[in-house]
Amino acid sequence: MTEGQDEPRQRVVRMPGSRRARLTPVEGSDPAPEVPDGDRPRRTGPGDRKGPNDDQLLRDVPPHY
Repeated sequence: MTEGQDEPRQRVVRMPGSRRARLTPVEGSDPAPEVPDGDRPRRTGPGDRKGPNDDQLLRDVPPHY
């Protein structure tokens, strides 16, 4: 049960004015966000292609409106 108690751990830090807390970065990690590669196909916009029921879905209105 005492395993890992000598190892440094992430700390929970309260952020003023925020409802959420943050964790401190793990030692040896890179906190910068990953940059997407150019090899992945990008998603196209909604007007590029239409599916068989797109017009009906755009006309339908949920019952709570």
